[in-house]
Amino acid sequence: MRLKHFNVAFGQQLFKAFGDESRVRILHLVWRNQEMCISDLEQVLDFTQTKTSRQLLYLKNAGLVNFRRLDNWAFYFLKDEAVDLVQQLLSFMEKDPQLVHDQQIYQTLWSNRELAAYKLQNRHWTGKPL
Repeated sequence: MRLKHFNVAFGQQLFKAFGDESRVRILHLVWRNQEMCISDLEQVLDFTQTKTSRQLLYLKNAGLVNFRRLDNWAFYFLKDEAVDLVQQLLSFMEKDPQLVHDQQIYQTLWSNRELAAYKLQNRHWTGKPL
C-alpha cells in the first residue's frame, strides 16, 4: 500500500524525522536491510539503548516504521505506505559518507555472524574446546 494522502500533520512529522541525523541514520539502515533489531542499531550506530529506543519510538509515532516481536527481539521495518516516500528521500543521500559507513559496519557485523553460524554448524564434535 502506498501513501495516498499527505496532510500537513504527517508532513510535519516526516520533516521532523528527517531533520535529525540519528533518525536519518536509523531510517537508512532499516531501508537498506529491510528490518533491523534494536541491538544491531545500537552496535552499528554506537548509540545507547535509551537513545535508540527513543528515536525508534519517534519514527513509529511519525508513521514511518513499525515492529514485529520474535521472542525477546523487536525488529523494526518501514511501513508499507511509507516505503516509497522514504526511499525517494534517502536515495538523495545514498552517497553520504556517514550513511555508507553505517552500512559497511552492518555488513561486517552480518558477515561475521554468518561465518560464526557456519562454523558452529560444521564443527566436528571432538570433545575438545574451541
